[in-house]
Amino acid sequence: MGRPRKAPAFGVIAFFAVVFTLGSYFTFASVQGDYGLFRRIQIEAEANLLQKEVDALEIEVAELRNKTRRLSDEYLDLDLLDERAREVLGLVRNDEVIVH
Repeated sequence: MGRPRKAPAFGVIAFFAVVFTLGSYFTFASVQGDYGLFRRIQIEAEANLLQKEVDALEIEVAELRNKTRRLSDEYLDLDLLDERAREVLGLVRNDEVIVH
């Protein structure tokens, strides 16, 4: 007949338990840890938002540079000067009618 089966040694069970625990820990850390996949997705989403904000600010800076150049001593845009004086100082011409 056959030999009676022996129960696995305690060392083998402990080894596989440690390997399984470490594997589970590293799998969890690679997905949800500080440097895991979910954090990477979150950082990429924040980077996209910040890039859109940078693009909007670059457009605004370009518009302000254009207006600054148009109001400089070298190149004076009288229409822009008139528009800004009306808006900032509340000036009107004599021939205009103001309706509230």
